Amino acid sequence: MKRLHIHISVNDLSESIDFYNAIFGAKPSTQHEDYAKWSLTNPSVNFAISKRGNESGINHLGIQVDSEKELSEIQENLEKANILAAKQENASCCYANSNKHWTLDPQGVVWESFHTLGNIEMYGEDSNTSNSLEKSACCIPSDMG
Repeated sequence: MKRLHIHISVNDLSESIDFYNAIFGAKPSTQHEDYAKWSLTNPSVNFAISKRGNESGINHLGIQVDSEKELSEIQENLEKANILAAKQENASCCYANSNKHWTLDPQGVVWESFHTLGNIEMYGEDSNTSNSLEKSACCIPSDMG
């Protein structure tokens, strides 16, 4: 199964949580002092918000998959279309450990395809690393945006 992923940077997390609780009719499945995520089945979406020093608005969009096979299929589709993607394995960010592919759409919007392997305690353990995939406040490789 594939689920749409939307991550929005917000100015006021508490106010935004109240708003999205009302819109979705549900409380976050994950909530921290700087982040909240709703894993919904109706609509089928992984919707996250955070207050991490970014400008408010769309942080990135993505597709969450349930298996490595589905993740590989997305990567193969990107390759067939000659679309470059940065691969991350065992990435630890946004309170999760995942395998990922990052790319840009023609307008420059960052897209993430990912398979979540498990939860972690820190928001962005990988954010402290310094390499060619150095991360922004939301773990997006710095060369992607």
